[in-house]
Amino acid sequence: MTIQTSVFSLDVTTMELIERKFREKELIAQSKSVQLFNIFQQELTEEETWALKFLYAYMPINDMADYEGSLFLSHVRQTLEIRNEVPWGDRVPDHLFLHFVLPYRVNSESIDDCRRILFNELAERTANLSMAEAILETNYWCHEKATYIGSDFRTISPLTLMRNARGRCGEESTLAVSALRSIGIPARQCYTPRWAHCDDNHAWVEAWADGQWEYIGACEPEVRLNQGWFSPPTRRAMLINTRVPSNYPGPEDITLADEWYTEINLLDGYAPTKIITILVKDEIGQPIIGAKVYFELYNMAELSPIVVLPTNEQGEVSFKTGFGDLVIRAVYAGRWGEKKITVADSTNFEVVLNQTQQLEGSVDYDLVPPPEREGEATDPISEEEMQRHNDRLENGMLIRKNYEDTFLNESEACELASKLELEPERVWDVIRKARGNSREIAAFLEERSLEYGEWPLLLLESLREKDLIDTFRVTLDDHLIGSISQQGEFQKDIFIQYILCPRVQFEMIGPYKRVFQGEFTISESVIYRANPSELVRRINEEWEFREDLSHLKGRTTPLGTYQLKKGDHSSIAIMFVSICRSLGIPARLHPSEQKPQYLTGDSWADALLGQALDHDTEKKNNGTVQLIRDAEAGSGAPVASYSVNFTFARLDNGIYTTLIYPSGKLDVYDEPFEVMQGSYRMITAIRLKDGTVQIRSTYFKVNAGEQTNVTLTFRNVQLDIPVLGSVDRNSKFSLSDGTDKTLGELVGTKGKGALIAWIEPEREPSKHLIREICELAERYSEIGAPIILVVGDDKWNASFDPSGYPSLPSGSMIIKDSVYESLQGFMPHFEEREVSFPHVYVLDEQDRIRYTESGYKLGIAKEALQVLSGVRNHNMNRSEIIQ
Repeated sequence: MTIQTSVFSLDVTTMELIERKFREKELIAQSKSVQLFNIFQQELTEEETWALKFLYAYMPINDMADYEGSLFLSHVRQTLEIRNEVPWGDRVPDHLFLHFVLPYRVNSESIDDCRRILFNELAERTANLSMAEAILETNYWCHEKATYIGSDFRTISPLTLMRNARGRCGEESTLAVSALRSIGIPARQCYTPRWAHCDDNHAWVEAWADGQWEYIGACEPEVRLNQGWFSPPTRRAMLINTRVPSNYPGPEDITLADEWYTEINLLDGYAPTKIITILVKDEIGQPIIGAKVYFELYNMAELSPIVVLPTNEQGEVSFKTGFGDLVIRAVYAGRWGEKKITVADSTNFEVVLNQTQQLEGSVDYDLVPPPEREGEATDPISEEEMQRHNDRLENGMLIRKNYEDTFLNESEACELASKLELEPERVWDVIRKARGNSREIAAFLEERSLEYGEWPLLLLESLREKDLIDTFRVTLDDHLIGSISQQGEFQKDIFIQYILCPRVQFEMIGPYKRVFQGEFTISESVIYRANPSELVRRINEEWEFREDLSHLKGRTTPLGTYQLKKGDHSSIAIMFVSICRSLGIPARLHPSEQKPQYLTGDSWADALLGQALDHDTEKKNNGTVQLIRDAEAGSGAPVASYSVNFTFARLDNGIYTTLIYPSGKLDVYDEPFEVMQGSYRMITAIRLKDGTVQIRSTYFKVNAGEQTNVTLTFRNVQLDIPVLGSVDRNSKFSLSDGTDKTLGELVGTKGKGALIAWIEPEREPSKHLIREICELAERYSEIGAPIILVVGDDKWNASFDPSGYPSLPSGSMIIKDSVYESLQGFMPHFEEREVSFPHVYVLDEQDRIRYTESGYKLGIAKEALQVLSGVRNHNMNRSEIIQ
């Protein structure tokens, strides 16, 4: 019989498990025992003790390295107090409280002691609401605080997002989950690791209200729960999951039960699903126990695993997924096998581990995503409800705009630059990027520029844009003062990039240079500068490499890894680079391989962390890849763009690792790529309008010291440009200056066609479309077709500034369609359809519709450009024939 206790309804078995893991963490974090565990010497209630033990038991090693026990005790006490203060506190079951309210972490964000701060923002607003109403109200508050913008992989904290007033979906959902938990509502971040039907991923929020999990789009409120522009795409997903920091028992489907966390599969709540079973065999038909099985789909020009699972004692692994295609890759003991599957075809699939060398030549295949599906019918929203909702959206955007107006402006930045005798454009650039942190950045410049001249500005310019919003003077002072003393005779660009700059990868930046300088004796520093491999040797001897203690690889701060004396390989590599820079040794992570290196003479040497040392430099082990244009490619062939339609990856122990180069890199034929010797696979792909991807995998080898020429080819895809209808040239639109024009007047009579799109400027899908059009501005301008972006009165809000898109192609215009009267001519009864903005159309020279797409889908601008080009080429060919 299970014995219940009074502490969070934990049974004896669960308490014993928590206690065992807690004791294990004590051993792991011995080097920080005082900072982490002395809080247990304080007078604690039984609830406080077990809440802390629960958090410590499943805490990722990153947090043990970077934070102290006082932070976690403060968090626990605030959370327990709030549970007693909110009206639904006693209605939330203990198991949901432990797993979805108590946790302090949502994603990979830096941790702030923010629970009471967020509670104070929301308590009064939600005190008299039901749980469902409180969830909606919290999202209106989130909307007041932040809106969407794309950014890099580092996840900023909720307080930083509020300071910045914008962030990507993973950051918006981190804020929303933190806000909901702050008022005692169970919440979790949900995400699809990769979409199957388009390139990208997405994160949103599920929250629990009186027995039911509901979803919302973070910072993008809707009138009701379980609504969002991403609803249609979720019905085409292959996996939607969340990670729970514990041995979570369900009741949801469990995808992966790790020692320290559980991944649960939420796809059932969004899309049709099917459980498939993969049997992994060797060449004589024997099942393989413990093989790693990668469930891969195409996204961002690579085959990306959405989950990696081990086979059981029968050599099998099961996975619940959607009705699309997958590539299954199984690896064990230096052997591997691969198979493309269509989930709808069967329940059971076999993969044979019959490869030890990669294939030769090239292989063509298609990957088809799940089909589009209609959602369930919902009750219509009344005009009164919608008007009230739109008013709240408008008010929220006005609140956010008023806050953004407090940031330092261009004239203030120029005044500061003049005072400090710095270039105004450069000062304004860093001040503009710092946004809500602009006064902190300005204060740093003002305090340090008189003494250090241009160097404070150069330090700021060495950082990534996101760093400027959460890096403060104490950190900037450390890296400025700690670096200048190490300048030596290095070339200026080497010194700035590889000594002065504190940013290594995606870790949180903190002050560490002067700490590291004090940790080593003068003689040790001299030895390491003369021979950095001695520092590598010391790290290999004294630090423990542990890949099993955290899923947050490379997220520990350098100082945290140093103090804990252990970490994952990426975190230790970041620590090595940081120590080197602190001691005046230029160091980096290799731009495409992400391996640690130090500068010796005029070449980069690999720091062989976790390996037996030798003295080969990178250049001795490297060859080059020269990409060759396809001489037989037709005029409609795609323009090669890295991470957009092609990548290449190196084979390592049966797994291909994609090399990192700037996304959208176009100058891929100009010079060879320097890469490590080895076996490589290049993927080129064309995504069709329905989401199907036509892939070509090309295999080649690179030998040390040699150049390998590889022709970059795409499959020959015939562009289908059907006539989908025609439009009325007399449809009227309002220009921003108040005048009216017909569609015919806007499109003109030059016979170049047009792109017309109804957009929702504040929402993520429309922001993606505008960004894509701007990125393709040069090619759109070459075609010369007008681009017409249309905004309705209810979307033309306080924060929308038509002049804020300077990168749009020449000939672009932003106009009004007040009540969407003209949209009705393109899409009758559009308001009854679930699909969201943007609504995009391409017209030919005869005002015929040749392309249409709606809702969330990356690549719309590229598809529209292909259609415009195809129509133009067809017209040019026809003119030549007539002549």
